[in-house]
Parts: sequence; C-alpha cells; structure tokens
Amino acid sequence: MATLGNPQNTIAVLQKYGFQFQKKYGQNFLIDTHVLDKIIAAAGITREDYVLEIGPGIGTMTQYLCEHARMVTAVEIDKNLIPILQDTLREYDNVEILQEDILKVDIPALAQEKNGGRPIKVVANLPYYITTPIIMGLFESHVPLASITVMVQKEVADRMQVGPGTKDYGALSLAVQYYARPEIVANVPPNCFMPRPKVGSAVIRLTRHEQPPVQVEDEGLMFRLIRASFNQRRKTLANGLANAPELGLSKEQVTEAILELGMGAGIRGESLHLEQFAQLSNMIGKMF
Repeated sequence: MATLGNPQNTIAVLQKYGFQFQKKYGQNFLIDTHVLDKIIAAAGITREDYVLEIGPGIGTMTQYLCEHARMVTAVEIDKNLIPILQDTLREYDNVEILQEDILKVDIPALAQEKNGGRPIKVVANLPYYITTPIIMGLFESHVPLASITVMVQKEVADRMQVGPGTKDYGALSLAVQYYARPEIVANVPPNCFMPRPKVGSAVIRLTRHEQPPVQVEDEGLMFRLIRASFNQRRKTLANGLANAPELGLSKEQVTEAILELGMGAGIRGESLHLEQFAQLSNMIGKMF
C-alpha cells in the first residue's frame, strides 16, 4: 500500500476517484511525512491506545495511526471520501470508518464501547470554521480524554495558549486552559497541504487536566461570565456583565463583586486570569 504522505500518491488517489475538494468542508489534505511523524509523536500513540480521528480525508494520517494504535475510529462527514478510505485503509484490520458529523456522534458511548470507558486520544486536522465547537464539545461532554492533538489554523493555536493582556486572549484561551494544558508542537506552512490554505497552521496538543486548575462551584456560570466579558471587549468588565441579558445582573451587583476581588471598577475582562474568573463566578453565584 502506498503511503499517502507524499504528493504523488495523494494526487494518484484523488485522480483515481475523480475527487473534487469541497469548500464547505474546509478540506486541505496533509502531504508532508515529517509533519505526520510529529503528530504521531506528539500524541504519544502506543499499541494500548484507542484513537478517535476526526476528518480523516483520504486516510493520510489514518494509515500512520493504524500503524501505531490498537484501534482507530475515523469519523468523516463527506460521503464522497468513504470509498476512498475503504480503499486506502483496506490493509488495516484495526480501523473503523464512520460517515457522520462529529458534532452528532455520541463520543462517550463510543469511548465506553471501544475502550471500556478508559481515556481516549483524539487526533484531527480540523477546518478553521469548526475547530472551536469540536474542541469545546469534546471537553464539555466530559468524554474520558487523555489528550487532543490537532492541526488548526496558527492563529487559533496561538489563541488557545496565550494569557491575559494579549490581543489573542479570549473565551477560547480560558476554556481550553480550564480543561487542558495546551502546547504548540509544530508550525506547519501552507505548502504542506493540498490544496494550499491561505494561512499557516500549527499542531497543538491539549493534555487533559486530571483536575481543573481552579475551584469553581458552577462551571456553567463561570463560562457565561467569561463569554459575556469578551463579547464586548471594549467595555469594562462591569458594563459587559451588566449588559448581558442571560446573566440578569445589575451593575451594582457586578461592581460589588469586582471590588471584592480587589480589582478597580474600570477593569476589563481581558485582564483577568482563570483563577480570578473562578473567584468572580463563586462570588456572583452567592448573589442568586
């Protein structure tokens, strides 16, 4: 079986099936074996592991995963890719292909069935438009996760790992850092893909925390506060939270909690770190 990590073999497979790239699925197939090696190494895939791959495309990374993992489930939304995957993965008996939208898959049930409820590893090359819903969906559904190793747009990877006071810092940074330890393991230029994307990409590994790094009484409330404080970045934190209809807080209540935190009334949300959002959430939670 020809490995797909080089451009000639990828072109041959696409021509054989007359495959047309679908813009709506943000399809960019990886054609660099060095990057594939880095992803496998970063994810730390071993023969003990059950791996969920999101968006296998024509099976380029799937082949590598099958070589290293005990079992792989590859979830692909584009039905035109299914016959190609059945062909490129025909030599492997440790892979299952699901034609499904990953946002509709019951991943906890899959982890239970395929891995006895033990933590799974997720590997993916994600299109920009769906990166955040997929990653947050994995964390929020409390799937037993060891790590998520994903290729994403470079700007999104940067956003996941920055701290307060930077322009990229926002709700995604805080959410990812609440659930996991982010680490960019490789920067990947556009020429590593077919077709070439317009922007650079990065591989980021999110290693799941065994326990969240902060103590918060109501996770949902904390994330509502975080989203409200970044929805209106130019406003002060007090105004942003008081204006958020889903919170139902008066400006007086918000200001009181911010002052109690030891912050000035004019502080903006982008200055607070995760610990401070947790404390603020715990204080506001007592007001209801």
